[in-house]
Amino acid sequence: MVKLNKIYTRTGDDGTTGLVRGPRRSKHDLRVEAYGTTEEANAFVGQARLSTTTQPRIDTVLARIQNDLFDVGSDLATPGADDPDAQYPSLRVRPVQTDWLERQIDHFNADLAPLTSFILPGGTPLSTALHLARTVTRRAERLVAALVEVEPDTSPEALRYLNRLSDLLFVLGRVANANGSKDVLWVPGNYGDVKKAD
Repeated sequence: MVKLNKIYTRTGDDGTTGLVRGPRRSKHDLRVEAYGTTEEANAFVGQARLSTTTQPRIDTVLARIQNDLFDVGSDLATPGADDPDAQYPSLRVRPVQTDWLERQIDHFNADLAPLTSFILPGGTPLSTALHLARTVTRRAERLVAALVEVEPDTSPEALRYLNRLSDLLFVLGRVANANGSKDVLWVPGNYGDVKKAD
């Protein structure tokens, strides 16, 4: 159980932070960037939930995602393998969590019409918020991919989870746009009045 009774410790005043285990690291260390950006994605998911009053199914899914993203952050903040004699194993993202995302993608995507173009973030406030959460999740995914290259013992499931989560947030963004009927489609080379002026 986590117990926080003091919010500031002053230990980070030198520009370092502590992980779950191992030596302290710079606050701009790639691992810290990875779990920090995962936390940022979580905050954007929370912001999206402010617009789910008419979408309780989406809100239920986002609530679980927020909890799971804390698991992802804990996983990323715990470098290295567990000591086989450790009393408690480290909290790791499990395949069942990623599999659940895939089931949600299949469920929500089933009633959506196929896309004929890429989508621009917009339409409804909820859809726009979900696209913001998606793009931050993609950034977290890129950072974890970079981390895996330099620290190969990084959890591969954390990377899979973030990849699948961004896909689900895309699908939910379409659902939030009246099942895609309010999607804002990209029109390549649409110069509008500029084209007429030429």
